[in-house]
Amino acid sequence: MADPTGLSPEGGGAGVAEVDACSLEIERTYDIIPTIICSMCCLFGIIYCFFGYRCFKAVMFLSGLMFGSVIIFLLCHKEHVLDTQLSVEASAGIGLGIGLLCGLVTMLVRSVGLFMTGLLLGLLLALAALLVTHQFYTPTTVWVPLGTLLGTGMLFAVLTLQWQKLFTVLSTAVFGAAIMTVCADYFVEMLALANHVYDCLRLTPGPALCWYSWVILGIWPALSLIGVLIQWKLTDGSFSHTEVVISRRQKRVQLMRIREKDAKKRQQAELPTKSARPADGNRHFP
Repeated sequence: MADPTGLSPEGGGAGVAEVDACSLEIERTYDIIPTIICSMCCLFGIIYCFFGYRCFKAVMFLSGLMFGSVIIFLLCHKEHVLDTQLSVEASAGIGLGIGLLCGLVTMLVRSVGLFMTGLLLGLLLALAALLVTHQFYTPTTVWVPLGTLLGTGMLFAVLTLQWQKLFTVLSTAVFGAAIMTVCADYFVEMLALANHVYDCLRLTPGPALCWYSWVILGIWPALSLIGVLIQWKLTDGSFSHTEVVISRRQKRVQLMRIREKDAKKRQQAELPTKSARPADGNRHFP
């Protein structure tokens, strides 16, 4: 029997137009503190991407600072510490304090800084691979992305200790480009891309990326390539962080040698006067 109203379960859905999420206008509400932090991170990203190897000590410090601050902030803000939920300001203060200690360690101990630099490169490359793979295949357990991140991070950390200049240039360019990409994602679509990456790591189904999200993501490899070329052109074999350390040691050795020569000259100048005094005494008192 036909439906007198002319509406059927099959035809009901056809009359409702599907709303395309990508065509909706993004509601942007910028807070002062996140905007200032994002702007500062964008500045750090520019330094990283294009002048990372030239500013070797500063990059080592900033790597430890940002890595330690972000990890501690997430732990304090997401988890309950002493059975209390810390505020954002308290979590940021604790994260900044521990991040400063991590930054000093990575700056003063060169091997730790290089290890951290290679670890960041491995984590970012593994993250990019997981993001692309997630479009075609979703793992069944969260240990797959965690194992991929840790394994790739440790691999590139060891490689950075072996080939320091090459992987330091690659790591600073890729990391700086990633920071600028996240900043662009915040100002354009309020961290929609970052949330999608976080959902991929948690294996949580979420909405598909829009075309402008892929455009923002394309900034990452483009800036990485430009950063590597600029850094390689700036250094061009004429600058090395190891040569800076050696030159400082050589200056110290040269200063020590100059001081030793001055001391010997003074001793030689004092010897004739000392020998002349007994001679004069013998003349007056034969």
